[in-house]
Amino acid sequence: MVELYITRPLPDRVLRAAEERFTVTVRTQTTPLKKGEMRAALVLYDVVIPTLGDLFNADVFDGMEGARCRLLANFGVGYNHIDVEAARAVGIAVTNTPGAVTEATADIALMLMLMSARRAGEGERLVRAGKWSGWHPTQMLGLNLGGRTCGIIGMGRIGQAIARRAHYGLGMEVIYHNRSARQIDTPARQVGALDELLRMADCVVLAVPGGDRTRHMISARELGLMQRHAHLINIARGDVVDEEALITALDKGEISGAGLDVYEHEPEVPEALRTRENVTLLPHLGTAALDVREEMGMMALANAIAHLDGEPLPNLL
Repeated sequence: MVELYITRPLPDRVLRAAEERFTVTVRTQTTPLKKGEMRAALVLYDVVIPTLGDLFNADVFDGMEGARCRLLANFGVGYNHIDVEAARAVGIAVTNTPGAVTEATADIALMLMLMSARRAGEGERLVRAGKWSGWHPTQMLGLNLGGRTCGIIGMGRIGQAIARRAHYGLGMEVIYHNRSARQIDTPARQVGALDELLRMADCVVLAVPGGDRTRHMISARELGLMQRHAHLINIARGDVVDEEALITALDKGEISGAGLDVYEHEPEVPEALRTRENVTLLPHLGTAALDVREEMGMMALANAIAHLDGEPLPNLL
């Protein structure tokens, strides 16, 4: 039997399916692999299913031309933790799981938009602390998103799903910035310059892939262009936002609030963000629904099975 290594526990349905075709080893820890563990996995197993945080950089692949592993079937659509070119150079293919995460991640974006604009996290903490004195006309006034402008940065599958929710669900005008021209079904307008979007949007949503191209895409200069009542939402990758610049912008009142599901040095979250009432923080819940995680696992497994059977890989990067 072909040896399959899974770097984190996956849903039972996925594991049962994997055991039908492979000899499966599941690492029980929920923390990212260390460099030595990654190199050992490449030597000991035919296929590895890694995920977010398993940093397969060029150093990990150094000298691995004759390694046993021939496929990294990534569990997740994002793959900026894997140096795909370095993997290819030693004959290791890399796949991902596009599509499976789209709707669930877009839901989290919408939730963060509403929570940030309507001060939902702050309100819940007030009630839980027993400090709510009752309704009154000027209590916790937030921003009504209906009729406002949603600016989406990155118009891939997830960006388009967010646009649908913002326009049809909340009645927002949607503008978007994308590296290339992109026509979408939802009523929306593409703007050529990122600066234009930042100046116009009441809510800025980041839906770009991670990697060197987008690292610190939103920093001090960009935050300074946003409207003072605007909210920044990040469901992309943590390092798309310069967290220190975000903290400074919030301190100066350059923006009204932020909703974050990802962090620059995850799982570390700066105290300056954790203690702010106008920042909504989630523990990377983007795809955290059982059916979604099962679909992601089955898609990763489909890539592994195609490799086993000598078929074209469905999601080859």
